[in-house]
Amino acid sequence: MTASNSKTSLRTCSKGHEYYKSSDCPVCPICEMERKPESGFMAQLSAPARRALEHNNINTLEQLAGFTEKEILKFHGIGPSSIPKLKQALQEQGLSFKQG
Repeated sequence: MTASNSKTSLRTCSKGHEYYKSSDCPVCPICEMERKPESGFMAQLSAPARRALEHNNINTLEQLAGFTEKEILKFHGIGPSSIPKLKQALQEQGLSFKQG
């Protein structure tokens, strides 16, 4: 792997994966790909969105339904593109965001 510009730096995660990154974000992209779920609503989300939900102890749709859309959007890593995916997953289970 080669650096795409002079501002990237080669890093090695605790599992020994080598990767280039230009930000201060410590997340290894190889580890993130390995831990991405193959199914379920979390599989539809980007890695930052999954981490945001996990960081806030949201691992199930039932837990997600306890929050308003506005509350979820305040989580670092959740962007507007995540909301339609989350709404769809909730609707498929007969759930919705809490009204607030």
